Amino acid sequence: MSKEKYTRIIGTGSYLPPVVIKNDYFLNHEFYEASKKKVEKSNEEIINKFYEITNIAERRYVADGQVTSDIATYAVTDACESAGVSMESLEFIIVCHNFGDIREGNVRMDALPALSNKVKMKLNIKNPACICHDVISGCPGWTQGMIIADAYIKSGFMKRGVVVGADVLSRISDPHDRDSMIYADGAGATIVEVIESDAPTGIISHASRSDSAQHASLLMLGGSNNPVFKGNDQFIKMTGHKLYVYAISTVPQVVKESLDKAGLHLTDIKKVFIHQANEKMDEVILNNVYKLYGESGNVMEIMPMSISKLGNSSTATVPTLLDLVIKQKMNGHRVEKGDYIVLCSVGAGMNINSIVYKWE
Repeated sequence: MSKEKYTRIIGTGSYLPPVVIKNDYFLNHEFYEASKKKVEKSNEEIINKFYEITNIAERRYVADGQVTSDIATYAVTDACESAGVSMESLEFIIVCHNFGDIREGNVRMDALPALSNKVKMKLNIKNPACICHDVISGCPGWTQGMIIADAYIKSGFMKRGVVVGADVLSRISDPHDRDSMIYADGAGATIVEVIESDAPTGIISHASRSDSAQHASLLMLGGSNNPVFKGNDQFIKMTGHKLYVYAISTVPQVVKESLDKAGLHLTDIKKVFIHQANEKMDEVILNNVYKLYGESGNVMEIMPMSISKLGNSSTATVPTLLDLVIKQKMNGHRVEKGDYIVLCSVGAGMNINSIVYKWE
């Protein structure tokens, strides 16, 4: 049997920003509805309900002076060290993000030059053959970047590169919107390279879906909820309940499609790494995957969760979670040689990706 090319992860890395923000940070905020009407509940009630729904107790914010390209650089450095490879050996840098670099006190986005070029500059990579590629695909940016990297590698175009997901959402969220409590900052990275094998390994299959015509407006930019705010600045705006309904009804189908393409059953999967947006929502999604197979299972055993401590850092959640598990920093969750895992995300677009991966 002739060997085929597969995409293998040889190192993971992440960067957890230094500022820990607990829920009581929001006690003195003034919250308004999208209608500009002040929320009548007390902030204690708002925060308690928020925690009950999402299980987020704290999140990480970047320090003053740090921007997205900085934390992406730190994550790539960590991943290269974990892989034991030289940065000059990278043939591509894919940086997945949503808002470019945003500096404190200024929500205007800076993506020129592209973040991948900024990261290459900050890593001082001199190799001109190392190409730079930005991906903006909502929260599934990193999974989309991995699918692009797989195409690079399987085509024979490239042999080794890095895919990093990084976002600083703390500076693009409306402090007068209750949804601002969900958002966090962070970066996660994976070094990928070609492996030739006569048996499927690494990225085995993937499935994607984009429902833009019907659902693009569920997550977008908009003005502040505060009626006295007169500026033109735009912040993340989410239609929470509709997004929840979309995710729990649609993501399970994409996960199953990716498993079907791999010729695997859900019982073959050791871990599911899903976008950390809302713990209760993720539990329902995975339970709904089980239902597609006519089964039930212990979702918290198969699905590691970092959201309670790290919040929702968009493109960074899945690669950061993967790095923490691989380095055995997640409450006994482990991935070992020969294990099958699922890497899955859903977000702005609405976009969904699900990747089936065999760990080696």
